[in-house]
Amino acid sequence: MTSTHTGEVDVHTLTDEVIRSFDGTPDRRTKDIMTALVRHVHDFVREIEPSLLEWENAIEFLTAVGKKCDPVRQEFILLSDVLGVSMLIETINDHHVPGSTDSTVLGPFHMTESPSRELGDTIDEVGGPQHLLVMGTVRSTAGDLLPHATVDVWQCNDEGFYDVQQPDTQPAGNGRGLFSTDEQGRFWFRTVTPSHYPIPTDGPVGTLLSATHRHPYRPTHIHFIAQAGHHRPLTTHIFMPGGLYLDSDAVFAVKQSLIGELGTADSGQSALAGVEVGSPVLTVDLVLAPARSGGADAL
Repeated sequence: MTSTHTGEVDVHTLTDEVIRSFDGTPDRRTKDIMTALVRHVHDFVREIEPSLLEWENAIEFLTAVGKKCDPVRQEFILLSDVLGVSMLIETINDHHVPGSTDSTVLGPFHMTESPSRELGDTIDEVGGPQHLLVMGTVRSTAGDLLPHATVDVWQCNDEGFYDVQQPDTQPAGNGRGLFSTDEQGRFWFRTVTPSHYPIPTDGPVGTLLSATHRHPYRPTHIHFIAQAGHHRPLTTHIFMPGGLYLDSDAVFAVKQSLIGELGTADSGQSALAGVEVGSPVLTVDLVLAPARSGGADAL
């Protein structure tokens, strides 16, 4: 193999030399990605001109991010989230279809399988102080209700912690549930009213937020993944209206269209779901886009 080294390297020619080293890459997409990565990273380095100590600190930071990752903690996803990269990638890949529900980031806590539950069950297994009734539908952009659609939900508890963060006090699966819509495309379940919460700050991402005087909080929300045959899967949040941090989400995931509608249970809802009349009710309408022809989501 012929070397690409010219013997004349400076801060500008080095970039072209590194890019030429990928000329033999057989996969075009890999070559394009590596070429763009080198070009942008080199431009970044030329712009900020880091000292050797700063560069060593950067390497140590990324090393610490990797060491903080384990089966229940993904610090690299957290880093991607707080830099807005996760939301940017989500937005680029959304290919939003008019009338469908907006998607948003998956988040770092969808790391365990949700237990299957019956409609009307509670996902709060520890007896929280106030039950919230969540009532929703899954339908198509054409307005057709979608029976037997799956709805995967997960949320934190009323103190702002997910089950995987408190394995000693929350049973596995607390705050999670996998439901199937009824013949009218409806789903409903009971839960504790979740809290706003800070993303984990006991790792290098927390150090980054502290150094930049950024708060770590996320507004109150419930996660949803909805799927139905011949439709694109939807990953989204529904945010509780009127809560804190809706205008300053630490991971930039709030969209106005995803702020839910909060009301109180009437007698019919009370009889259906087993909650007291006047209990808080969050109404959720999940609208799925049709599957792309021949795409991976064409079930």
